[in-house]
Amino acid sequence: MIWWPTEVPTISRGLITLRKPHLDDTQAVFDGCQDPLIPRFTAISADYSMAHALDYVQRTDASVRTQRELPFVIEYGNGDDKVFAGTISFHSLSVKNSVGELGYWMTSSMRGKGIATTAARMLTDYGFASIGFKRIEALVDIENIASAKLLESAGYQREGLLKNKVTRDDGRQVDMYLFAAVPETWEYLPI
Repeated sequence: MIWWPTEVPTISRGLITLRKPHLDDTQAVFDGCQDPLIPRFTAISADYSMAHALDYVQRTDASVRTQRELPFVIEYGNGDDKVFAGTISFHSLSVKNSVGELGYWMTSSMRGKGIATTAARMLTDYGFASIGFKRIEALVDIENIASAKLLESAGYQREGLLKNKVTRDDGRQVDMYLFAAVPETWEYLPI
C-alpha cells in the first residue's frame, strides 16, 4: 500500500526545485506548451490554450486529493533568479499495485542541461522513499530519442515496446517504449 501526500511537497536539490504549481505559473505553462514538440510527444493537445493552463494550475489540489496526479513545476536557479523550466508529475496511478507513471516536459531553453534528468531522479527517489511505490513507469514515443536517453540516464530500464499505444490529435497511432524503475535496483541520489 502506498502513502499519498495531502499536498504537493517542495523538493529541492542544488539549483533544481520541484514545487506545487501556482496561479503565477499559468502564463509559463501556456508558453511552454506552445512549443510544437510538447504536443508531438506528450498527451498535451496541439490546441493548448490559456484556459487549459489555468485548469492545470487550479486543479492541483483536487488532483492530489483524488489521487489522480501529483503535479510539480520544475524551477531552475536560486532566489530571484529561479526560472520556470517545465513540469513533472506522477499520474496514472494504480494504488492497489503501488505503481505510478512519471511524466514530464521541459521548456525548449531548459532542455539538454540535465535538469529534467535530475528532476526525474528527485521525484523517483521521493516516489520510492516517501510514497512507497513498488514500480514507477514512463511511456515514451519511439521517436522521442531525447526523452528515452533522459530516462536511461536517470536510471530507468527500457522494458518493451507497446504497439499502437497512443492516439495523437491528428489520429495517428504511435508506438511507445515502456520504461520502468523498481526500488530494489534504484540508485538514489547521494545525500
